[in-house]
Amino acid sequence: MDTRLPAHLEVSGLLRAVEASGGFAMVLHKGEREAGTILVVCTENGANRCIFDRMPSPDGDRKWTQVKTEDIENTSNFDEYLTRRQRQDPDLWIIELDIPDGERFIGLTGTNG
Repeated sequence: MDTRLPAHLEVSGLLRAVEASGGFAMVLHKGEREAGTILVVCTENGANRCIFDRMPSPDGDRKWTQVKTEDIENTSNFDEYLTRRQRQDPDLWIIELDIPDGERFIGLTGTNG
């Protein structure tokens, strides 16, 4: 039996937690309700965006990993990455957390500087 939390519940929980902490959170792309993959875009006041994805780890678990950071001199590269991922996986959820140290809401600390 799969014990994974349905994607829509995990997304809803992240959005509510960020908003309850004084931040802003939104769904950029709505994916498959039950089993969609989730990408988290963390930003602070719309700047210094970075993307976190769950990647397989040697122990067989899937751990949040920073997969992309925004190059302030070429922001289109960041947006193209999101568009490409969305095309590759139509079940993908993309959510943005606009709050200082947003990665803490996915169980990480200190990766945003």
